[in-house]
Amino acid sequence: MQRLVRDGLRELVTPLLPSFNSRPQGGGTAPRDERAVFTAVVYVLTSGCAWRHLPEAFGVSPATAHRRFTVWTRAGLWRRLHRTVLDELGARGELDWTAAIVDAASVRAKKGGTLTGPNPVDRGKKGSKLHVLSDAQGIPLAVAVSGANMHDSLALKPLIRGIPAVRSRRGPRRRQPVKLRADKAYFSAEHLTWLCERGLIRRIARPGIESSERLGRHRWKIERSTAWLFGYRRLTIRYERKCSHFLAFLGLAAALTCYKKLAKLAT
Repeated sequence: MQRLVRDGLRELVTPLLPSFNSRPQGGGTAPRDERAVFTAVVYVLTSGCAWRHLPEAFGVSPATAHRRFTVWTRAGLWRRLHRTVLDELGARGELDWTAAIVDAASVRAKKGGTLTGPNPVDRGKKGSKLHVLSDAQGIPLAVAVSGANMHDSLALKPLIRGIPAVRSRRGPRRRQPVKLRADKAYFSAEHLTWLCERGLIRRIARPGIESSERLGRHRWKIERSTAWLFGYRRLTIRYERKCSHFLAFLGLAAALTCYKKLAKLAT
């Protein structure tokens, strides 16, 4: 079980974990090993199992794991972990800022909940949409969740604003790519003006003029990023009624995806 979380990742996440405060009714019970709880959360994300089916081998009760997951989500742990891993990649010059690529994918929401909506590509069943913005090589820089009926383009500005200020090998932190690549779903005069004002070069297919297939030599990278994220089975179907919990799993998946790139550099 411990192989789910490598020592290098433990070293990054341990300083970020909020301090444990025992509940008044908890008596003198010692706090659980936070690292074991974190590993249990990673297991739920990776396997897709329900919290109640968490194996006893972790030494953590399902209720404790879910409660700590909720506390960590409120504390913004997953966003900070994602940024920390991006900092490590950026400091090594492993992020390609020549372009950013954006795309979205839909999942079914079994139990409904916040930020769900009728999915137009799934017979109107309730679903959510995962929005991903990556660097030029497909490393996820920002993620978001919306209802499945929300147009992809509405997530463009929040995603770009959501790129964290990441360390660079030389010079100040960086949070803006040189170009933005996207298919025709993101094309609008408003977006073109907004991107221009931010100094971003636009590479967005124009409806009726350019085929999105021209972006194929770049688009496969963001599609690969989405496939990496869907490799975490908890994301393939949304079971969380609270959008904050589903977004938390997505943020953790993005951090783990980035860490795999970091771990390859150490081998």
